[in-house]
Amino acid sequence: MYVVFEDNGQFKAEKILSEADTSLQVESASGKRSKIKRNNTIFFFDNQSPLTLMDEARQLAEDIDLEFLWECAPQQEFQVEELARDYFGHEPTILEKTTLLLRLHGAPVYFHRKGKGQYRPAPPDILKAALAALEKKQKQAEQQAAWIEEIKQGMVPEAFKPVISTFLAKPDKNLQEWKAFSQAMDETGETIEQILLRLKVYPHPLAIHREKFLALNFPKGTRFKDITLPAIADLPLAEVEPYSVDDMFTTEIDDAFSVHQENGSVYNIGIHIAAPALMVERDSELDKLARDRMSTVYMPGDKIPMQPDSVINTFSLIAGKPTPVVSLYIKANIDTGEILSSETRLEKVCVQENLRTNLIDHLITVESLEDESLPMPYPFLFRPLWKLGQHLKTAREVIRGKPENNSRVEYSFVLDGPADDPNAVINLAPRRRDAPLDLIVAEFMLLANTQWAGFLNDNGLPGIFRSQQAGRTRMSTHPLPHETIGVPYYAWCTSPLRRYVDLINQSQIIAAAQHGVSARLVAPFKPKDADLYAIIGAFESQYTLWGEFQSRLERFWCLRWFEQQQVTRVEATVLRDNLVRFNNAPFVTTINGMPELERGSIVEIDLMGSNLLDLTLDCQYVRQIEQEAPVPHATEVSPS
Repeated sequence: MYVVFEDNGQFKAEKILSEADTSLQVESASGKRSKIKRNNTIFFFDNQSPLTLMDEARQLAEDIDLEFLWECAPQQEFQVEELARDYFGHEPTILEKTTLLLRLHGAPVYFHRKGKGQYRPAPPDILKAALAALEKKQKQAEQQAAWIEEIKQGMVPEAFKPVISTFLAKPDKNLQEWKAFSQAMDETGETIEQILLRLKVYPHPLAIHREKFLALNFPKGTRFKDITLPAIADLPLAEVEPYSVDDMFTTEIDDAFSVHQENGSVYNIGIHIAAPALMVERDSELDKLARDRMSTVYMPGDKIPMQPDSVINTFSLIAGKPTPVVSLYIKANIDTGEILSSETRLEKVCVQENLRTNLIDHLITVESLEDESLPMPYPFLFRPLWKLGQHLKTAREVIRGKPENNSRVEYSFVLDGPADDPNAVINLAPRRRDAPLDLIVAEFMLLANTQWAGFLNDNGLPGIFRSQQAGRTRMSTHPLPHETIGVPYYAWCTSPLRRYVDLINQSQIIAAAQHGVSARLVAPFKPKDADLYAIIGAFESQYTLWGEFQSRLERFWCLRWFEQQQVTRVEATVLRDNLVRFNNAPFVTTINGMPELERGSIVEIDLMGSNLLDLTLDCQYVRQIEQEAPVPHATEVSPS
C-alpha cells in the first residue's frame, strides 16, 4: 500500500510500512523512513510505483489549461476527487487525481486552498487583478533581464541614468533598477564600485572614494548656507608680540606663542588660542553647523572645514590682524622648569608673523637652541620655549616612567594639481616628530590642555576630558589621569576652529575666566548636563569616520606615489606576523609568503602591482636585511 501526502508544502508518494490511529510510518524510494501524520495524507493507492506516479503526474499537470480548468470548476469549495470526476468524465485513477492535485496546488492565482485536498476558484475580479499583477511582474522580469544584459555588456540602461548615481551610497532597494543592478552584481561577482567603474559612471577610483564618502556624509553638499555673524563684545588688545608656528598647509591658524622676560630666568609665556566660542554660542545656528560636522575633514590636497569660512577668517590668527583669543599666561623659571603661576584672559592679540616650519626648520636645531653663540632666527622666542619645554617634558617622563619615543616619521601629502584628479603629482614630505619646532609646539599645546583641564576642574565646571588608564583612552565629563602623556588631567582645548570638543571646552573656559567659581551657574554646560554625553558619543563616532576616510585617501595617494615614482622594490619594517610598514612611505600592508620574523626586522619586498579601488598592493617578499638598521615608524598624520 502507498500514500500521497503533504510534507512542508510539497506532495510526496511513499510506501506505507505501518499504520496507527493518528500516524503512519512510510519509506521513500531511497530507503529513508519517516513518520507522518494521518491528517497530512491525501490519497491511498496500491497499483502504481510511487516514484513513477509523481514523475508522470508532474509532466501531465503542465498540459492542463488553467483557464479551462477554472471555468469547469464549481464556484464553491470542492475536493480534488470531485473535480477530477467532472474533468476526466469517469472515476479518476490515482495518476489523474494526483495530476489534478498538483495542477490545482501549483496555481494559487486561480485556485485558493481551503483544506486538505480542498480548493475554491478565485472570484473573477480577484483573478483578473492577480493575472494583471502576474503580467506586470513578468514584464518587469523581462525588463530586468534586458537591463542585466546591458550592464554585462558595459552599457548603462537609459532608465538607470537618473538614479544610478544613488547606487554608490544609499540605493532605494525598492526600485526595479536597483533590483536589476543587484542581480547583475550576483551574476558577475562584481561589487557596486567595480560595476560603476566599468560602466564609466565614475571616471576613476578616486572619484568613487570621494563621492561615496560625500554622498553618505554630506548629501546636501559641503557648502555652508549664508549666515550673518553675530557681534561679539570688544576686548582689550594685549601688549604682547605673538608668533604662530605651523606647516605650510595650515590655513586655520588657531594658536600662537608670546614670550616676555620678566626677571632673569623668570619668563611670562603666553599661549594664545583663537576664540570662536565667543561667537559660536550653544544651540545657535553656528553651533548647530559645527556640531553637525564635529571636526574638519582632512584629505590630501583638500579639506572640508567644520565651520564656515566667515568664522575661520574672523578668528584665524593672521599676522597683522587684531584677533580675539583665549590666552593662557604661564609665569615660569625656565632654568628650573618651576611654574610660578598661570592666568587665563580674554583679549585680542596681533600676531607678528605666521612662521612656517618648512622655511625655518633647518635653522632651528637643538645645537642652536642650546648654544646662544650660534645664530638662529627668533632666538628671543624659541630659546626660552625650548628650555622650559625640556623641563616640562622631563617632568612628564618621570610620571610616565619612561622616555617618550619621538623618533617617528610623519608625512605630509603634497599635491601638485587638483585633489580630485588622480593624475595630480603627489609628493610625500617626511618630517621627524623630534624636530625641535615640533617638540616645542607639542609641549606647549600639552601644557595648555593640561592647565585648562585643571582650570575647569578647579572651578567646578564639566568639560570633555581625555584620559588614558590601563592602556584605554576614553572621553568623559570629569578629569582623570592620562598615563601616556604623564599628566593628572587633560582636555582638548587648543583647536576650537577644527574640533567641536575643543569648541565646547573653550566655551566653558571662557565662562570660568569671566565668572570664576560662580561660573557653575552661567556656563553653557552645567554640572551633570546629559548633552555632554551625547556630544562625546557623536564626536567619537564621527571623528573616527573622518579619520578612516583620511587614511583611505592617503592610502590611495601612497599607491599613486609608488606608480608615479615607479617604485618596484622597498625596505619595510616587520610589525607582527606578515604585517609590515614601509620605510619610505606611510603605508602598512601584509606580505603573503613572508617567513616568520621578529618584530623590527628589516625586509626587502618587491611591488608587483596595485588596485586603486580596493586600495591593495600586491607584494612579494625578497629577503631579510641582516645588518643593523634604524627603525623609522612612519605614521599618517592630519595637517595641523
